[in-house]
Amino acid sequence: MAAPWWDSTWADRSGPEYRCYVSNLPYSTDDASLKNAFSSYGPMSAQVVEDRETGRPRGFGFVQFEDKQSMDKAIQGMDGQELGGRNITVSQAQQRPRRWRA
Repeated sequence: MAAPWWDSTWADRSGPEYRCYVSNLPYSTDDASLKNAFSSYGPMSAQVVEDRETGRPRGFGFVQFEDKQSMDKAIQGMDGQELGGRNITVSQAQQRPRRWRA
């Protein structure tokens, strides 16, 4: 049995991720309010990124969708919209590379 970090096909085992990168979020935004803002597009989950040291929001987050069509509709519908007094920017997130720890 090969270790996963030696298996050349390991990275191909995960399916595509349908995630949006959302920037310029108000600092009052939390995971629930971000998911609620995208609720008409059927988000699976939402995460606001927080500073490791202070625990305060960093002003951006990610919203994950079930399929590409929902993600594309959310990008078209939400990019440039106002959320909490700020115009947010929504784009497709880059796929995360696999990280292995020893």
